[in-house]
Amino acid sequence: VCMCYDLCQASRWMTLLLVVLSGSVSSAFAQDKVKQPNILLIIADDMGWADAGSFGSEIQTPNLDRLASEGLRFTNFYTQPLCTPTRTSLMSGLDNHLSGAGSMTIMTAPNQQGQKGYSGELTAGLQTLADVMKKADYITYMTGKWDLGRTPDKIPRARGFDRDFAMIDSHGSHYNMDNLYADNPRLIFTEDGKYLAKLPDNYYSTRTYTDKMLKFIKEGRDEGKPFFAYLSYQAPHDPHHVEEPWRSMYKRAYDVGWTKIRKDRFERHKELGIIPEDTELAERYWYLPDSEWFAPLGQAIQGRKMELYAGTVTNMDMHIGRVLDYLKEIGEYENTIVIFFGDNGPEGNTSFEVLAPPGTKNSIFAARKWSETHINALGGPHSYSEYGPGWAQVSATPFYGHKAYTSEGGIRNGLIVRVPGSPHAAGSIRPDFMHVTDIMPTLADLTKQPFPNGTPSGKSWVPMLSDPSKQVRNEEDWMGWEVLGSMALRKGDWKVSNIWPPYGSDDPLSGGKRTWRLFNVKDDMAERHNLAEKYPEKLKELVAIYEKEYIPENNVIMPNRSMVEDLWDTLPLRFPVYDNYPPALYRKQYIPPADMMALPKNDKE
Repeated sequence: VCMCYDLCQASRWMTLLLVVLSGSVSSAFAQDKVKQPNILLIIADDMGWADAGSFGSEIQTPNLDRLASEGLRFTNFYTQPLCTPTRTSLMSGLDNHLSGAGSMTIMTAPNQQGQKGYSGELTAGLQTLADVMKKADYITYMTGKWDLGRTPDKIPRARGFDRDFAMIDSHGSHYNMDNLYADNPRLIFTEDGKYLAKLPDNYYSTRTYTDKMLKFIKEGRDEGKPFFAYLSYQAPHDPHHVEEPWRSMYKRAYDVGWTKIRKDRFERHKELGIIPEDTELAERYWYLPDSEWFAPLGQAIQGRKMELYAGTVTNMDMHIGRVLDYLKEIGEYENTIVIFFGDNGPEGNTSFEVLAPPGTKNSIFAARKWSETHINALGGPHSYSEYGPGWAQVSATPFYGHKAYTSEGGIRNGLIVRVPGSPHAAGSIRPDFMHVTDIMPTLADLTKQPFPNGTPSGKSWVPMLSDPSKQVRNEEDWMGWEVLGSMALRKGDWKVSNIWPPYGSDDPLSGGKRTWRLFNVKDDMAERHNLAEKYPEKLKELVAIYEKEYIPENNVIMPNRSMVEDLWDTLPLRFPVYDNYPPALYRKQYIPPADMMALPKNDKE
């Protein structure tokens, strides 16, 4: 019976795709010939491309891996470099500068403040993805991190969601309402359009967001409508708070250090077929030591930080599994499209140190709220653990860079899409060039709704989802990025980037001068080989598109200040990094052959 039901649901999905492509979906829905699929959109916060098992990780993510084995993995999916820009693009289908988050509110440059597109919130007047789904007769649910505006006209209820349980801020405690700032000490939450005076008993972010989503879906079943469920986890964003048994789940597993774990993931990528065999691993950050150099205590301290991150990811995966299992229980799993991705690259910036420098009132606030720093206290409600750039590079394997930068590690993320009855082979891995702005045009296309915000920045996936021979973009399509002055543009397999030195410069004698670099990211996804001198015409072509099309079309205002502008002076000069250099640090004790060993002779004999 279950098998017959699943096949019927799959057949309905294929019928839906066919009527979408034929332009007759509205009449088909009206005649009740096709049951609209539910949409479950899941986002992880600051999770790297390589952090799921199906993307080569040693972290246990059986539910995400199940989705990947039943659906599709996309290896060329891009987001914005920061969380708010990604979320405004997701909710609007537009570039972040057109949707309100040209920067984040806590990072907006002086010349950007008060300018159109730089509020750090989703622009008023734009129709949201939830609005589109409501017009298609969906019930809309949202739980988790919102980060798109705090006033009554900007919370989820005002932006198209029928029901919500949302953390309105960007990040903070996973256990309570503690925020990071002395002048903004409490996180803001809403539930069904009302601001909460307190949190539910036994609150823990990942569990509670999941509980609320399950409650919404259960209570909405009597409506007889499909649902659009936006499950926006706060995990694994720092602080890496996680309950037992996940807090101790990976005990001592990461004492081997980031060097070995990163290389192991890289090899698994090749085994899984998600990168070509001849792919190079990105250069280790020049200012980070090889973790093999660490003394045992250093290995334990650094390893503990990654243990907590891994536990947070596995805990999130378990709760995702609860949602999937419930959909199976009620017979809706085979009528639900599931989309999963991370909102940007992994966090390698140790932002807590920036937000609470010594001598400030934020540092006093932090000492009161986040003072438990002992290795055994990390993961608890009064600790603030973040894993830093060494482990962020592991999460971004095989790419270079992390969150806030437009290098591949900061903007490329793992995407999993499960479509019941898809013509694609289950478990397929696809290299389509895709972007977070594609999601709203895709769901508008799927439900035959007009795109409401002018010309979309993204492209619909429906043709590709219905025909494996089609690609989302061709060699002439391009996408651009800019956040905090970090710039990039990709066209086909070619990419140009201009990033603050020394991250964006491999010349220690450049004096901190910014330059455009050129990469073929199909052949060189690690961005190791700058081809600007070899292909000057290609460099000129892409830079011209950026300056003459991307900047004016998207209202990009280059910042006159940036929170990363001083890295040239604060970080060591960047020199090439080689394995086993300098040799003195890797030199092992020489042990002579056993048959040549002897005791010293007694000179008196």
